[in-house]
Amino acid sequence: MSEILHPDLPHFVAFGEALTDLVRIAPDRWRSSSGGSPWNVAVAMSTLGRLSAFGGAISQDVFGADIWQSSQDAHLDMRFIQQLPRPPLLAVVHELDPPRYFFIGQDSADLHFRPEGLPTGWARSLRWAHFGSLGLAREPLAGRLLALAEALKNEGRMISYDPNFRAPAMDSRYDDTLARMCRLADVIKVSDEDLRGLFRVPDHRSGLAQIAAWNPGAWLLLTCGEARATLYHGVEECSGLPPRVDVVDTVGAGDSALAGLLDSLMRDAGAPAEQHLRWALAAGAAACTAPGFAPPRPDFVAALAEDIEVSKN
Repeated sequence: MSEILHPDLPHFVAFGEALTDLVRIAPDRWRSSSGGSPWNVAVAMSTLGRLSAFGGAISQDVFGADIWQSSQDAHLDMRFIQQLPRPPLLAVVHELDPPRYFFIGQDSADLHFRPEGLPTGWARSLRWAHFGSLGLAREPLAGRLLALAEALKNEGRMISYDPNFRAPAMDSRYDDTLARMCRLADVIKVSDEDLRGLFRVPDHRSGLAQIAAWNPGAWLLLTCGEARATLYHGVEECSGLPPRVDVVDTVGAGDSALAGLLDSLMRDAGAPAEQHLRWALAAGAAACTAPGFAPPRPDFVAALAEDIEVSKN
C-alpha cells in the first residue's frame, strides 16, 4: 500500500531556530517576543499566502509556549515544530542603538531537532526549503541541517540560504558550511554587514564576489539597510531603493525581504528580475511599519511595489 500524501502538507519549510528575543526597553523593563530568522521567514511566507512551516524544536516552558501560540496565530503547519523538555534559546538585546546582544542556549531545545520526526511524505510536497542563521552554526543541529539541505537538493527541491551573520558563532569554523551552502542554494540573501563579518573583510564586495564565484547561477540578493538593494542572476543585475514608509521598527525586515523574493519566484520564476526585486523590497519595507516583527501582508506589499523604481545595471 502506498503512503498517503496529505494535500495540506506545506510547499515551503524554513529550518533552523526559533527563539525568544528579550529586549531591554528601559533600565528596569524588558520586552519579550518570538523570533529567530528562519521562524520569521516561515511566518512571512505564511502571511504572503503560502502553505508554510517552521521546521525546528522549541522548549516546553513559557517561552516555548509563546512561540507555539505565535506559530498557530501565523497559520504555520504545527506538525513541523517539535516541543522538547530542554531549555529555551534566548537572545538578550541589552542595548538598542547600536544593537548589542548575546545568546543563552546551552543544550537548548533547538539543538535537538530531528528531521526524521517530520510528517510522512512531507518532502514530496515540498517545493522550497530555507536554511540559515544560528541553526547552521551550532552543533549538533548544524550537521543535521546541512545534511538535510544537501539531501533535499539532490531530490530536486529548491533551496534558499541566508547566513544571517552572528558573532562569535560564525568564525573561521563556519567557513566550510558557508561555502557548501552557497554552492547548493538556488537563492542566497546577504547584507553588506553579513559579508564583512562572514569573510572578515572591510569591503563587502570581495565577499560578494566570492559567493558569485561559488554559485554564478544563483539568485543573489544583496541588501544594504535603507540604501539600494541589488538582485543578481547570472548576467542579470538590477537595483532599487526600498519604498518610503514610516519606519517604526526594522526587526525582521531582511527576513521579510527574502520571503518577498521567494514568494515572487514561487509565483512566477520566469518573471523579470526587476519584478522579483520590487516584491522583495516592498515586503521588507512593509515589515518596518509596526513595532516588533510585523510580517508583510500581500495587499500592502502589492501597493508598495507599484511605486518602486528598479533599474538594470
